[in-house]
Amino acid sequence: MSHSEKGFKDGHDHASVHPRDIDTAATIVNGAETSVTPEDARRLRKIDRNLLPLMCCTFVLVIADQVVVAQSAILGIFQGAHLTQDQFNWLTTILYITILVAEYPQNLALQRFPVGKWMSLNIFVWSVALLCHAACKSFGALVACRIVLGLCEGVILPGFMLVTSMFYTRKEHTQRVGYWYMAGMCGNSLLGFVAFGLLHVTGTGLMRWQWMMIIMGIVTFLFGIIFFLFFPDSPTTARFLTPEERAWTVQRIKVNQAGIENKRWKREQFLETLRDPKVWVMALFGVLSHLPVSMTFQKQIIVSQLGYTPIQTTLLSCVDGLSAILSIAAGIYLSSFPKIGRGYAAVITSIPPLIGSILINVLPSKNKVALLFMYWLSYSVTGPYTVFIGWITSLSAGHTKRISTNAIYLISTYVGFALGPQMWKKKYQPRNHVPWTVISVAIFLSALCLLVLRTLLSWENKRRDKEPRNTDYDEVYIKREAKDGSAVAQLVDKNFLDLTDIQNRDFRYVL
Repeated sequence: MSHSEKGFKDGHDHASVHPRDIDTAATIVNGAETSVTPEDARRLRKIDRNLLPLMCCTFVLVIADQVVVAQSAILGIFQGAHLTQDQFNWLTTILYITILVAEYPQNLALQRFPVGKWMSLNIFVWSVALLCHAACKSFGALVACRIVLGLCEGVILPGFMLVTSMFYTRKEHTQRVGYWYMAGMCGNSLLGFVAFGLLHVTGTGLMRWQWMMIIMGIVTFLFGIIFFLFFPDSPTTARFLTPEERAWTVQRIKVNQAGIENKRWKREQFLETLRDPKVWVMALFGVLSHLPVSMTFQKQIIVSQLGYTPIQTTLLSCVDGLSAILSIAAGIYLSSFPKIGRGYAAVITSIPPLIGSILINVLPSKNKVALLFMYWLSYSVTGPYTVFIGWITSLSAGHTKRISTNAIYLISTYVGFALGPQMWKKKYQPRNHVPWTVISVAIFLSALCLLVLRTLLSWENKRRDKEPRNTDYDEVYIKREAKDGSAVAQLVDKNFLDLTDIQNRDFRYVL
């Protein structure tokens, strides 16, 4: 193994590793085999009580703050910032290009610094950037604010993916990811109600879209304080867990065969990630599945051009989040069946948005109610990639490989995010036949990618089942100093050696 060496001896010839090369969880269990009883597991429900509310509230703000410009479309941002339709589209594209560029550095920062504290700092900075939107009078000024916003918001999704893999078993990943994504969709609807209220505000020195930015900026800043105080960095330091409960948490997630974290960046794991075919299938899915999400940032324009008034459009946009929530809930439910699993669940939830995007393109313009329902059906495109985010956290091991895999996938999603808004040109309005055609093709091809990925993983699992068991990592030790000053060999559990999914032949991919 690349990071091991022949070390000290205490009667046997052991393979030894430096403590910095192993997972931090190994220092918690400290060689002891702690069994987790059903009563212990019930006590660990406090993980949900402490983590999920913070994660859900954060994602509400992430989604709301990203689509706040979309809601501002009917609150006067075109006039107040002197924007054209193309410039409005670029505000979204620039946000996601910035997130794309910052994604890998943010993932490296998550490995280098305490996860909770680093995310808190980013939340504070992005709240200030959001407040600065209200002072913008031009496209250039808004671009500067969107760049800062993108630099900071890019940390949330990879951070939450890491924390989910640290605290939960692979069986629980999809459900927990689904919870905070559904909360984010509630934020989408909540912002619609805020916009509806602002449409009735008159007689102030600020325009309605400026009030929207100020309100969301203040809420985000105040929440950042709460996040800083209560969000943990890892199970090994979580203040809401006792030392005993930390050991139980670590023992419970051993089934993931992926450990918790390792603060040292490993070049060999990074190179393995680049050579892994499944990573690039994930990346292709990321681009294709996020092209359709561009409708999120055009929703006020799309619905208004179906023939609805500004107030009707604002209220109707509140249903968008409900459509996405139902799709995510369906994906979580379907993925719980072993014969369906994550892969097929994501494919099945791709069918409704595919049907919606096709029918909104072919139904006559006079059927505005039917078109509205097809738009809502198309909006359920959130379901497949939410299921996938819960899946991808179970498809790699080795901390550097895991953050690298997450970064490549997330970069690809932001490529899709950045390209998508450029489809919605003024010349295609009001029916937008070209964008809807692209969306239909993208949904179909992304579902095909999922089928290819699931097939590859199934083949690999079957291949490993036929292999003789690899015992290379069964007896690996680290050097510990005993109380009398002598060197003692401590056996390190294979699950905490920070092995990748390719190195650890006992690793099986979740389907």
